Amino acid sequence: MSIEPGAKLSTRDRFLPVWILLAMAAGLGIGKAFPDLNNDIGAIQIQGTSLPIALGLFMMMYPVLAKVRYSEMSHLRADKKLLFSSLILNWIIGPALMFSLAWIFLADQPTFRTGLIVIGLARCIAMVLIWNDLACGSREAAALLVAINSIFQVFAYALLGTFYLNILPGWLGLEKFDIAFSTSAITKSVVIFLGVPLIAGYLTRKYGVKQKGEGWYENIFLPKIGLWALYGLLFTIVLMFAMQGDQITNSPGTVIKIAIPLLIYFFIMWGVSYLFGKRVGMPYDKATTLAFTAAGNNFELAIAVSIGVWGITSGQALVGVIGPLVEVPALVSLVYVSLWLRKRYK
Repeated sequence: MSIEPGAKLSTRDRFLPVWILLAMAAGLGIGKAFPDLNNDIGAIQIQGTSLPIALGLFMMMYPVLAKVRYSEMSHLRADKKLLFSSLILNWIIGPALMFSLAWIFLADQPTFRTGLIVIGLARCIAMVLIWNDLACGSREAAALLVAINSIFQVFAYALLGTFYLNILPGWLGLEKFDIAFSTSAITKSVVIFLGVPLIAGYLTRKYGVKQKGEGWYENIFLPKIGLWALYGLLFTIVLMFAMQGDQITNSPGTVIKIAIPLLIYFFIMWGVSYLFGKRVGMPYDKATTLAFTAAGNNFELAIAVSIGVWGITSGQALVGVIGPLVEVPALVSLVYVSLWLRKRYK
């Protein structure tokens, strides 16, 4: 029996692009009504970190990380083929592909180019669970790979950022990034915006399950805090577009220029990963899980790093916001492709 993707998505998730568009419009309207908003928000900060933005980003990240089944990390040895394939696709092929697309399509737009590269380094830990479930992928494998990506990003993100933004361009004779970039700045952003909610999410799951049981935690607690992630995303988008209104309205073609390489990335990455999984002998459910976990990206982290390093009005942050607007319809379409391929999988 086939599964209708739209039927299993909640109204909230199915219309995510709509909510994002409405948040963008609201932000533009607020920016026009309150032209001094940049200064007002900038004044509320601690050691260079904007408290309103930090609140919104924490709201985005914490519910997602509280959902991760960290106990699945103990099963690493159960499927070395899946683990090794995921690490190669997520941390070598994915960033390299996004780096290439960024330079091909946005070579003359350094801030947007950098924003794409930052997205390519942020591996998916959130919506992938929805796409994987709709496509009849392995839930256990998805939980394992999400847990690995969550932990790996804390330790690898800043190092990979240094490599792809400064070291590799030098090797290839390309323009290095501007002086605003530094490994320490990215490390600080990752620690604040991923490390803190990661610890909070881990402790919440550990003690929530211990005190109330897994059934209560999964079926009662997580649905209650799940909306926080959406509210945090929309709150952050409203603020960003309120502060970037002039740049957006003066260059409407910007969204299209950013969307094209993102679309190409999603489809190539998904296709390569799916074929790779099939080639090495994985069953349909694990090959599908491998494909979606490799194709999706952690836009929450990309937005957080871009804001923390280059500021809320930066082109890098704008790319991060446009990302989920493109990703959602792209990966929903790939769910249908997966279900079609499922009938023909051998």
